[in-house]
Amino acid sequence: MDENKPISLPENASRELKPGETYEPLLKAGKSYPEVTAYSVIIGLLMTVIFSAAAAYLGLKVGQVFEAAIPIAILAVGFTSALGKKGGLGQNVIIQSIGACSGVIVAGAIFTLPAIYILGLEVNFWQMFLSSLLGGVLGILFLIPFRKYFVKDMHGKYPFPEATATTQVLVSGESGGKSAKTLLISGLIGGLYDFIVATFGAWSETLTTTVMHWGQVVADKAKVVLKLNTGAAVLGLGYIIGLKYSFIICCGSFLVWLVIIPLMNLIWGGSVIDLMGSGITQTIGAMAPEQIFKEYARHIGIGGIATAGIIGIIKSAGVIKSAVGLAAGEFRRKPGETTAEVPRTDKDIKMKTVVTGIVIALLAVFAFFAFGGVVNNVWQALIGVLIVAVIAFLFTTVAANAIAIVGTNPVSGMTIMTLIITALVLVAVGLKGNAGMCAAMIIGGVVCTALSMAGGFITDLKIGYWIGTTPAKQETWKFLGTLVAAATVAGVMMILDKTYGFTGEGALVAPQANAMAAVIQPMMNGGNAPWLLYGIGAVIAILLTVFKVPALAFCLGMFIPIDLNLPLLIGGAVAWFVSTRSKDAAVNAARQEKGTLIASGFIAGGALMGVVSAILKFANVDWFLTGWNAQYGEAIAIIPFVGLILYMIFATRPERK
Repeated sequence: MDENKPISLPENASRELKPGETYEPLLKAGKSYPEVTAYSVIIGLLMTVIFSAAAAYLGLKVGQVFEAAIPIAILAVGFTSALGKKGGLGQNVIIQSIGACSGVIVAGAIFTLPAIYILGLEVNFWQMFLSSLLGGVLGILFLIPFRKYFVKDMHGKYPFPEATATTQVLVSGESGGKSAKTLLISGLIGGLYDFIVATFGAWSETLTTTVMHWGQVVADKAKVVLKLNTGAAVLGLGYIIGLKYSFIICCGSFLVWLVIIPLMNLIWGGSVIDLMGSGITQTIGAMAPEQIFKEYARHIGIGGIATAGIIGIIKSAGVIKSAVGLAAGEFRRKPGETTAEVPRTDKDIKMKTVVTGIVIALLAVFAFFAFGGVVNNVWQALIGVLIVAVIAFLFTTVAANAIAIVGTNPVSGMTIMTLIITALVLVAVGLKGNAGMCAAMIIGGVVCTALSMAGGFITDLKIGYWIGTTPAKQETWKFLGTLVAAATVAGVMMILDKTYGFTGEGALVAPQANAMAAVIQPMMNGGNAPWLLYGIGAVIAILLTVFKVPALAFCLGMFIPIDLNLPLLIGGAVAWFVSTRSKDAAVNAARQEKGTLIASGFIAGGALMGVVSAILKFANVDWFLTGWNAQYGEAIAIIPFVGLILYMIFATRPERK
């Protein structure tokens, strides 16, 4: 690759390949490039420590969990350019891949482990560290056999929105020229837009139909409400996802918000329904639509996601069989026996090593459960390991699929399902009460971190595939990033508990952990699970599969709040419009590519400024515009949002010569 020549991703990077066509990455398979160097490893680990601490602190204190991968990519490009590093592209991928361990380990930890404190129980540093470390290691190992399927075999079939945005940042930063200029301008626009909204509340971040009197009446009486997030980053995600998947996702939302919630109010509006024994006293009719969604309807989405995942496992049985056969073949191979040479860009860690690693990791999980104060005896430890192995393996592909489609990992929903299953099994084997709750949360933490890692790591591997780095190097050094992130997160949570606490006045918000505690406490005290709702979701997923509708995308729409789904549909519609309005296919392709750069800029700018915004919000610098937001925010929010859409449309026009 000529380092003085502007570069960009090949034209076929995001579309399905034609028969006989192959994808050639930027870094050619037949050449060797700087990837794992002292510089890339040290900077990657530094990013891991900084972003693990920042994400854990802000996620627990402010309740805002930000994605670290894109800000790390931006900083990596900046450092490499400032230092004048040669061959920076491959090294930047390694920096991003190692550093991205921070976000996924933090998500796995803060969704579950603080719930132990919230429940008034005790947990030590080593329990939190090992829960995050072992979960992260299992997530990496379980995903590696599926790398080729997701990033290569399914080339062009999944949009990979977050991977697309990160890759554009890395490539444009390396290339410079017009692409970098487009990305920079759109990043500034999207970043400032989201920063002004999130930090100062100059206008409302969410538009709702309740802003009008008739909308409020309909919401109160019929429980029908529509909500739209006006953020630039979410709009950009929708553009990259495209119209097809964003429409399917929104159909899931429409089913829940326009049919299921109003129907529940119509049929059971005067009833108090407590499916989990959690102490609900309100009638459904007295609840707001958002509360009905939280208490009931989203569980339908959870059941659908789980069933869609199992269906996906069954459908990909051939892929699993192939991976297992490859591993078995390596074990059967005689010493000195040669095999066909695999291109550098397609080399994974050997399957023999992966299988051995999984066995060792599961043995370590068993030892942790049995002798680390998690459960009472060896039998219960074996049950815990079985839960971790089965659920983490089954849901690994669900997490990877979700990230590949919509860029959002439904890890909280899958963790809730894990906690319920874990609680039922542990109670059945005699472990309940406080000890059972603590054990369930730690087991749930291992699974949650494994799924979070699997979803995040498939993004890193797709980035590497597009650019042309060596997968085995990404996979190998991901373990070191996981180790550092787990130690950092455990230490930060111990400090935050000592400093702020998780209960009482001035305590940390920890919204996800509070939700997990609310689920596990009634389960360990004789409560039940909403099996009826899970069953409805399962039936929906099966019917969707029968009628050849992508079930996972649809069920994700049922689980993710509608305000985050509607802008995806708008972004997808913009992508369709700019890529079809000309009769010249080359013009449409050019407009589509430039629109992808703009959308990536929106995502990158929004992600980076989200970190800054959370810090400033914690410092209470948003006080002087709160009154304006309360009175006029929703009324004017549509104006800048329409402005963003128009910018995306007009900025993709080809330049006049």
